Order: sequence, then structure tokens, then C-alpha cells
Amino acid sequence: MGSQDVDQAMAAMMRALTPHLIRDWNVPAGRLEWSCWQTAAHVAHDLMAYAGQLTARPANAYLPFDLTVRQGTPPRDVLEVVAASGGLLSSAVRTADPQARGWHWGPTDPAGFAALGVNEILMHTHDIAEGLEVTWQPPSALCAAVLQRLFPDAPAGNPVEVLLWCTGRAPLNDRPRRTTWILKAAVD
Repeated sequence: MGSQDVDQAMAAMMRALTPHLIRDWNVPAGRLEWSCWQTAAHVAHDLMAYAGQLTARPANAYLPFDLTVRQGTPPRDVLEVVAASGGLLSSAVRTADPQARGWHWGPTDPAGFAALGVNEILMHTHDIAEGLEVTWQPPSALCAAVLQRLFPDAPAGNPVEVLLWCTGRAPLNDRPRRTTWILKAAVD
């Protein structure tokens, strides 16, 4: 996966959520305990953290910094922070040497950080949309790419449904909704 995938996921998020900025973003984001607002701020944080990991290339830990969005920031501005963080991750992935490694529970390459970012964007956009009572499904091709990189042992099926199952958002056929999962972004 690459920067173009991060850009496509960001565009999908903005198309899905921008028309709903006047709704109450203090409601829970789907099944999460966080509100829609907190979930969007979390996405911004994680995208920034992934960009930092890839840029600084720490070997065995996360960098000791956090992105904080000020309380009371309107949803429109929170989404701008998400877009900025997504842009930084996209840029970091695009400009990184393919052999570069940063830490995410092991040495992770630029494609792994791109996959992590796309997963974060798509799944939390799904959560926020569900909380705002907006019907939205993540793009199938991006879901398929995330599954291939982060969930290599995922069952066959519709990539959107399988990714939602892999990340604990929905049951899959006779499989109950998952409560735990592991993202396999690190490379050997």
C-alpha cells in the first residue's frame, strides 16, 4: 500500500462526514465508548503518530508525543486536523525509502504504515457514520488492500464485510463479532 491509498481513504472520509458537521458529534461513535468527536480526534492522533514513527524510525517504541485537539473545537475543525494528519502520513509514506523501518509492534515498512493509516481512517469513519446515523460503507478496493496487508489470514468474502468482521465491527455469516484482533503490519 502507498500514499495514494492514504489519500483515497482521506477523501472517502471527508466525503462521508463533511455533509454532517451540524449534527451532534457528542453521541457515541457506533459501538465505541468514544464520541464521534473523540473518535475523529483519535484518528488524527494515530495518523500523526504513524507519520512520526516512519519519519523518526525508532527501533523499539512509540515516540513520546501525543496530538491533542482542544476541547470545544467544532467538528469541521477536527476534520481539518484529521486531514492535516492524513496529509503528513501520506507525505511520509511517499517520501520514505521503501527499506525504511519504524516501530509498530515490530519493524514496519512504509507500506505497513500506509495500511495502518487506511484501516484507521476507514474503520473509524464507519464508527462515526454509524454514530451520526449515516449510511456509509468503506471502499471495497481499499478494504481488500488492508486485509491483504494487515489480516493475511482473513477469511474469503466481500472485503468490506470481512474487514468489518476482522476489526470487531460486525459479525460475518456464522462468525460472531470479534472482540479482539491483531494487525500484522510489521515485516520480518
